This record gives sequence, C-alpha cells and structure tokens, in this order.
Amino acid sequence: MKATKRDMKLRSKLFEFTCPEKIPVKYAVGDKEYAGIPNEFSPVVTRRFADADITEYTIKAVTPEKLELRVEYKIYNDFAAVEWVFYITNLSESESPVIKNFKVLDGTLQGESPRLLHGNGDNCNESGYSWSCDYLTETPIIKFPDQSDGNSCFGAFPYMRLIFENYSVNMAIGWTGSWESVIYAENDGAHITVGQKSFESYLLPGECVRTPSLTLLAADGEYGVCEDRIRNQWRSWYFAHLLPRDNGQPLPSKLVLHTWNIDGKNEFCGCTEKNQKEAIDTYIKKGMKPDIWWIDAGWYPCNDQWGTGTGNFFCNKENFPNGLGAVGAYCRERDIQFLLWFEPERIYKGTWVYENKPEFLLKYNKENDWFNHNALFNLGSREACDWLIDTVDALIKEYHIDIYRQDFNFQPMVIWKDNETEGRVGILENLHIQGYYRFWDTLLERNPGLLIDSCSSGGKRNDIETMRRAVPFHYTDVGYGKHPIKQAQYRQMFEWIPYFRSHTMAWDNEDGSYGNVNRPVDKFSYLTVMTAPAITCMIEYYQGDRDFELGNRFNEIWRSTAEIALHSDYYPLTECRKSDEDWYAAQFENTDREEGIIHFIRNILCEEETITVRLHVDIKNLDRTYVLTDKFTGEEKTFVGRELMTGFTYSAPKRSGTVFYYKII
Repeated sequence: MKATKRDMKLRSKLFEFTCPEKIPVKYAVGDKEYAGIPNEFSPVVTRRFADADITEYTIKAVTPEKLELRVEYKIYNDFAAVEWVFYITNLSESESPVIKNFKVLDGTLQGESPRLLHGNGDNCNESGYSWSCDYLTETPIIKFPDQSDGNSCFGAFPYMRLIFENYSVNMAIGWTGSWESVIYAENDGAHITVGQKSFESYLLPGECVRTPSLTLLAADGEYGVCEDRIRNQWRSWYFAHLLPRDNGQPLPSKLVLHTWNIDGKNEFCGCTEKNQKEAIDTYIKKGMKPDIWWIDAGWYPCNDQWGTGTGNFFCNKENFPNGLGAVGAYCRERDIQFLLWFEPERIYKGTWVYENKPEFLLKYNKENDWFNHNALFNLGSREACDWLIDTVDALIKEYHIDIYRQDFNFQPMVIWKDNETEGRVGILENLHIQGYYRFWDTLLERNPGLLIDSCSSGGKRNDIETMRRAVPFHYTDVGYGKHPIKQAQYRQMFEWIPYFRSHTMAWDNEDGSYGNVNRPVDKFSYLTVMTAPAITCMIEYYQGDRDFELGNRFNEIWRSTAEIALHSDYYPLTECRKSDEDWYAAQFENTDREEGIIHFIRNILCEEETITVRLHVDIKNLDRTYVLTDKFTGEEKTFVGRELMTGFTYSAPKRSGTVFYYKII
C-alpha cells in the first residue's frame, strides 16, 4: 500500500529532524542533563541522499568533557517514516563522567484519545504472540523484555502501535538486548521514552556506546480504517526498505527440505556426506527440488548431543571426511542454497573454544549447573569479535554456505549482570550488542549474496535491528503442528515481520486433541501453511510415491499462493484466539495486479459449519466483478465487489478449508 499525500503530511509529527537542539534524545553527563544536542556544543550537520527514497543526516558535536555525540537520522521520502540512533564516544584519554538516562526518545506524539497496541513477544510457550490494546492514561504502560533473559522479544515485543482518533503510528525498537519503553497520556498526546533498560556507566578512553534505534511510521485515517492502512504501509515499507535481498533481488518464496533426526539421532547429529547427497538426489528425482537445503544443530563433534558441542567450530570428520564443503558444493552445483546452523555465542564447557580461548568468554561466577556448563562468547571484546568474524567467515567460504543460520539458546542477562563492575551498569550488554551487529555486518560485507537466518530459541531476538540484517526462517519453537497456535503467530508475523518460514506439521489426534507427534503430511497440513512465504515440507526423502504425489501437487498450489501473498496487502478476517473451536480466515490483495487470495481454515473442533466474513473491497471496485477460483477444486464463483464487502459465506467440514484465488475484472 502506497503512502498518500495525507499520510506524508504526518511525518512532521514524528520528530522529523529540523535542527540539532530539537532531536528528541535525552542523556545525562555526570550531574548535567541534556535534551537534544544544544548549540553550545557547536553541532555539525551533514546530509547525504542514500538513494532516491532515503535522506540521511549525521549530527555531531563534542561536549566539554570530550564526549562526541552523534545522531544518525534517516528520513524516508516514499513513506511517512523516520528512524534514528544516538551514539556517545569518549574522545579523551581518561575515564568519562557517568552517562545515564540515555534515551533515544523522550518526547510526545500529539493526538486525541491515544491507545497502545502491544504484545508479549515469544515466551517460548503457548502464551506468546498475544496482544492487548489499551487506552493511555497518566499511569504509564511500561514495556520491557523478561529481565531474567536478556533477549529482545522474550516477554515483550519491540513493535507497537499508537492509535489516535485520526491517525496511527507504528513504533519499532531496534535493540537486541533489554530495552524499555514508558508510554503515558500527556497533553492531548502520548509521551514516550525509549532506551536500554539499564544503563549507567562511565566510558573508558575510546569507548563508544549507543542507544537502541527507533523507527516510526505513520498512516492517516480513523480507527478501524487506519488499522488496515498502517498495517499495509508497514508491510510495504518493510519489503521495500528492510527485508534483506536475495542476491540483489526481492526474496521469493522458498521451499526448504532436510533430513530431520536421520538414523534416529538427535536433531542433525546423524547427517553424513553420504546420506545428505543421497537425500538431495532422491528429492530431486521425485520432483521435489528444494530452494534451500537445511542442516541444523549437530554437524560438529558433540557425541550425538547437539547442545554439548557449541564451541567446536569444525565439522565432525567421521561424518564428513571431505568436510562440509562437499555438501555445500553439491548443493551449489544443483542451484540449491545451502543453509548451516551455528550457535557461536553459547560456548559449552570442554569444547575447543572453551579450552583454547578462555579470554574471549564471560562465565557465571556462582553455582548453577546450566550456566557453569555454558559460557557467553564476549562479542563486546573487539579482539574476540574479530576472531569470531575471521573464523566464521572462513567456514562460510570453505563450506559454500549461502544462508548462515545463527541460533542463541541462552539468557545473556544473567552473565552480563554477574560480570558487571562498579560504575559500569549495562556496559557489557551495550558493547556485546554492538559487537553482534558488527559481526553480522562484516560477514555480509565479506560475502556478497549471503543471507542470515536469525533464531534465538525461536523468536526471542527478532527486533528490527536484527531483521535489518536477517530473516526469521525459524520464527518460533512453539506450536509447529498445533494449528490454532500457529494461526495466532501468523497474525503477528504477517503484520510486523512478513517474511518467515512455517512447517507442514500436524499434531492433532483423532479425538481432536493436540499432542506433539507428527501425523503424516496431508492436505490439511498444507492448508495451514498456504500463505507462508517459506515452508518446510515434512515428507521425508525415503517416503513413497503417493506421499510425493501429494507433496508435489500441494507445493505447486502453495508456491503460487505464497507469491501472491508476498506482493499483497494483508487483511486479517478473524481474531485468531488460539482456539481449535474457531475458524481462521485471512485475505491478501495486490491492488496493482487486481488479484488476491482468501484463506479459510475450519479448525478441528469448530462446530460452526459456515463462516461469513466481510472482505476488504476498495471503494473503486464496489461494482466490479470478482471471479473466485478454489485453488484445490478449480470451482469458480462470481460476485460483485459490494456483495463481498457485505459478507461472503463459506462452508467446510471440520479440519479442512481452502484458498480462493480471485481476479478483479
């Protein structure tokens, strides 16, 4: 959805850069508090045009204490969107005064009757991916991730929406550690502060710290209508400006295949050069060529227990006598992207890095079985970060890796706090997160065309700074085959992080209950993933021809459906309450191509045989003809636009549904 002139006028409400002293940052140097960059520091402003749609400003100044203040500010010219981040560097040869109250934003968005839409992120259980919408009052709504964890999306989602009477604003906090937002009603608007959750530290000579980044996007319209508009302007902005490219091109749909628990071994511990090549050949022979070949945890020495080998940055030579490069090259020769899993920040006791690079590690200093066996690789150390960059970069090249997959099954806040020294609250976190960004940025710079897959026990680390560099091919560890849970997750992902991967898994039993055992892939398994941009087909390479006939048929339907969804606006048609007694329905429409899809699922215990939904119909199409084609049966139905807007009724048995493709003529 394109921004209109009315949308673009709203950019002036978003703290758009005009002069240094009005930048809405806040900070204290010792006992002196500042807002913006005052003229007394003689700020210098430079401007550059990153491209036709982005103007970048850099504002620099130096305080009397020889602290360099730097704000990097970006204005989007094709959307009502802005973003900025704030750095402080100690240019002196001595310790700086203490920096505190270090905020990327302390200001008020003007608007009547403000409400805040906010979520709880990925809690690694079924309570995650839940949302609330609350009117703001003088009592602040304070959001921050779980402080026992330290990952950006665990317990609070760093994407929110402020809804006013006549417009809305999406807000995304870019910090892959522990952030905090405080929002309350003030003076006919919403007062907002955003920063690292805990930071109060002096800086050593040459040391640099930064705030989270902040991205704001506005859309015009009254509540209800504006929900659709801002949702889809965000999707359009995300695809245009944030989502990483695939060798310079927009990411297409991706079919992922792998050998899960092969030879009965945990995760991917049973992978060998021989069985990986055999599986690839078999899939291709049976007509199911993957876009991505996936090898996850366990390819390194770990005694078939994948979690105990992180810190061994080399492949298991017994399984891969010619190195993993033999598999990577095999994929490349067949035009298949090779994805390989790493977990470089969690270093298990007894591994090579643990024993040979102890100076690069932060360890827990009290008694705790988990933390005494797992150390944190200190990306805040420049020497350690440089070593890791060189090590992983060499493996990417040697193994012919196209997609570098990074996981993080760890709670870094425990380690950061345990290793803090007096007067340095939050510094270890701040330096680590900066190192994490530098690590990824350098890998991308050194390996043109490389994609990064972000994972942290699923979706615990999918803030906007991470998503600027990566895609979440594994956005959660919860509910792969529990369809009502997955539907609620989709509701969030399509709206905020619209490129992700899903599985053709089904965990439902004959009585309608759910467990965690995969039943054979069937039509319903595919129906549940039909609009996901990337999927993993759970048909194993050794299964029979009938399974592959089913898979190949439904892969074709999924592919065409996913490609439409990827280039369309999104309109949720049901609430997604995580209930197996509900219907699920969603609509995607590409206005330029005048086509769309409607996705229906009747969940396994839903008693209502029919559902009636009001479809999105553009006002200019009220009297035009919509031709709907059932993607599974080929049956066609014809409607006038105003009929669909009034109500479209669909019927299906339990545990079934369909996808309608429609064309506007």
